[in-house]
Amino acid sequence: MNYSKEEVMQYVAEEDVKFIRLAFCDVFGKQKNISIMPDELPKAFEHGIAFDASAIKGFGDEAHSDLFLHPDPSTLTWLPWRPEHGKVVRMFCSISCPDGKPFSCDTRTLLKSAVEEAEALGCTFYFGAEQEFYLFELDENNEPTRKPYDHAGYMDIAPDDKGENVRREICLTLEQMGIMPESSHHEEGPGQNEIDFRYTEALEATDNVMTFQTVVKTIARRNGLYADFSPKPLGDTPGNGFHINLSVRPDSFLKKLNAMTAGILDKAVPMTAFLNPSESSYRRLGKMKAPRYVTWSAENRSQLIRVPAAANEYRRIELRSPDPSANPYIAFTLLIKAGLSGIRSDLALPEPADFNLYTASEETLASFTKLPGDLKQAKAAAKDDGWIKANLPSQIIDIYCAE
Repeated sequence: MNYSKEEVMQYVAEEDVKFIRLAFCDVFGKQKNISIMPDELPKAFEHGIAFDASAIKGFGDEAHSDLFLHPDPSTLTWLPWRPEHGKVVRMFCSISCPDGKPFSCDTRTLLKSAVEEAEALGCTFYFGAEQEFYLFELDENNEPTRKPYDHAGYMDIAPDDKGENVRREICLTLEQMGIMPESSHHEEGPGQNEIDFRYTEALEATDNVMTFQTVVKTIARRNGLYADFSPKPLGDTPGNGFHINLSVRPDSFLKKLNAMTAGILDKAVPMTAFLNPSESSYRRLGKMKAPRYVTWSAENRSQLIRVPAAANEYRRIELRSPDPSANPYIAFTLLIKAGLSGIRSDLALPEPADFNLYTASEETLASFTKLPGDLKQAKAAAKDDGWIKANLPSQIIDIYCAE
């Protein structure tokens, strides 16, 4: 639903809403919220709700602690796992400084600006997100363990796959919240799962990623489990990927998919610190279908970018390097900016690497650019990169690239 402020006020009054969660995320994509009562909603829409930013990493210190949340009415959704009587609803927010200026580390607003830049050029980017996660058992104190919920394999079924009822509950909950799941299945790792949902425009797609993680973690806990989205939860099993499917419309721009892809390949190395921002990200890359080289090919899952087989209207690329520790607002911002740079420059796409990079010889691989091998290398590649400096606020770069 795409609610207006007036419709939100009406919904809250008519649907017995008692709590309104104002949601946002920190610089690293960790979701936060503050709950307000219905009587505070007019104030929230008109002036914003103040909060102490000094307690949130990257948002300020005690000397500059006040920021304001401004709810986006179009993002209203109820939380089905909360009581039906005395409902709880949620809206995503933009963040401003006391003088009314946008807060530089508000990554949702950053993505809005990238979307507007694309629209000024006459195009719209669409994203489909695929985030993998593990289900682990809890111990006697309800603390997470590293014991997988099952030992099933890729697309196995019950009884080997013990997660099917959890995925079912997650899918039904997402549907109640207006997010349409397309498919779900057991992944390759023990206790590893994947749920894919329908592609949509950038901002909605990113909000859906944030909602997805919340729903998965909440439903897992309700079932006595822990959902782990970290890049490499277990050392000897596949990592969790955040595969990003990306296309551009209208059709006149769809013809420029190759130039868009070339732009993303061109900026892949300096983007890596933001797409893979944790130490464990680099224990995943280069192993078990996670890429290591800046390459592309059709259908080939050993590549950084693959072009899935699809009908023309669904033509897209899939970027396979990111993992769920990335802030999706920053990730999608950089992908739009890189895609636009390729389109504007009409970049030529390199020759495809139509072979398995995991079994290729060292001599063959020597001709390809490598992604950074660890977080230190990724930070160094991003810190002084002119393109990164031109497209991200200096405060965000400093936070991500700090030694």
